[in-house]
Amino acid sequence: MDQSNTLTGSRMQILVNSIYELNKGVRHLFLLTAGRSELPRLRTRLETEDVDYFVQDVNAAKCNIFFGKAALVQTARHIAMKPLNQMSPEEDFMLGTLLNYDKERQCQRFLSMVEARQTVRMAAPT
Repeated sequence: MDQSNTLTGSRMQILVNSIYELNKGVRHLFLLTAGRSELPRLRTRLETEDVDYFVQDVNAAKCNIFFGKAALVQTARHIAMKPLNQMSPEEDFMLGTLLNYDKERQCQRFLSMVEARQTVRMAAPT
């Protein structure tokens, strides 16, 4: 089996498990990074399961797929309007919270990003 089939299989397994968690109410929003070649199969599965989603371009080879409950997907769509690495600390925090990431770690990440932003501002010539 070549590596691309293995990747597709593992991504599909992650997707299936995530849909199970979604249906059981464990989590309500998910983010999966996948190769473009995997996207058609993943989309088909999401549409078959009637799960809301949107695709965010990462680069020519990869994309992010946000999926889950409609209101959370729509909210994530409005927050993730630019590459994830270009989001403000506030946008990053809100998205991490929607994705149900560990709240204490999200707060630590937010504070670290705010501190880094303040350091850059202080170092900038006036």
